[in-house]
Amino acid sequence: MDYGYQPGWIHVEYEEDLFQKIISREYPADVVFEDESIFAFHWFNPVAPIHILIIPKQKIETINDINETNMTSAGRLIFIAKEIAADMNLAEKGYRLVFNVNPMGGQHVYHIHLHLLAGRKFTWPPG
Repeated sequence: MDYGYQPGWIHVEYEEDLFQKIISREYPADVVFEDESIFAFHWFNPVAPIHILIIPKQKIETINDINETNMTSAGRLIFIAKEIAADMNLAEKGYRLVFNVNPMGGQHVYHIHLHLLAGRKFTWPPG
């Protein structure tokens, strides 16, 4: 399935509360997974043929803000990413998981989110 991937990422300025608006359905999204604490959807500015964001419903601004009270939901993002990859038959061929942290790490929306990228060969270093 084509989710809009075009080679060459486009820089976009995102609203501060973008993910809350997507979770509340104020903005549309192609939802992949949802439960009481996690929300996953196909990203609308993809850098790979498959580009899914997995986010906690509870806002945590950056990975640096993870603490003992919210670490379970943060760790659950990785588990859900693995489950989505298995459901989409991506596990054997491979995929990439990425957290961006703060400006130098490429974070544009300050609500932690795990990128699940697949459908093309990835290189190292990532850039």
